[in-house]
Amino acid sequence: MSRRFADIAFTPRVAAMQERHGSRAQYARTQAQGRAGDALGAREVALLARADSFFLATVGQSGWPYVQHRGGPPGFVHVLSPTQIAFADFRGNRQYVSVGNAAGDDRAALIFVDYPRRLRLKLLGHLGFVELGDADAMLGQCASLPGYDVTVERIARIDVVAFDWNCPQHIPPR
Repeated sequence: MSRRFADIAFTPRVAAMQERHGSRAQYARTQAQGRAGDALGAREVALLARADSFFLATVGQSGWPYVQHRGGPPGFVHVLSPTQIAFADFRGNRQYVSVGNAAGDDRAALIFVDYPRRLRLKLLGHLGFVELGDADAMLGQCASLPGYDVTVERIARIDVVAFDWNCPQHIPPR
């Protein structure tokens, strides 16, 4: 676990619950010894390259979280740099909840699950959407998905702030 992820996730209320249930000392050590940075490495890039779905959470004006499933062919999530990923935003039910939420509060959480390998990667970052006509060449490549005939409306770009690998417990092997 990175120090940055723990600093964001382990708020005083969370730390109080960890203390109450006996895990705070362990997580305090992990937090103190964790990596300072959150650049995606080879392990993270490999999981993202084979991902065909993930869950995206945004924060709405009402303060309520909104979680949505995103899917596509393996490779639809692109690693642009060690701290930035992007994916094609396909036309869906046209509610635009994630797009609207990100316009007001760009904080987002993503969870990628690799069921066969029983791996789970959690990302925290800042989410923005770029219309196709405004995308530079690198972002525009995210819209090219040979053999996947779906309308791409825009490109979603996430500036990764922190990530953490979750334990494999309770991930059903599929």
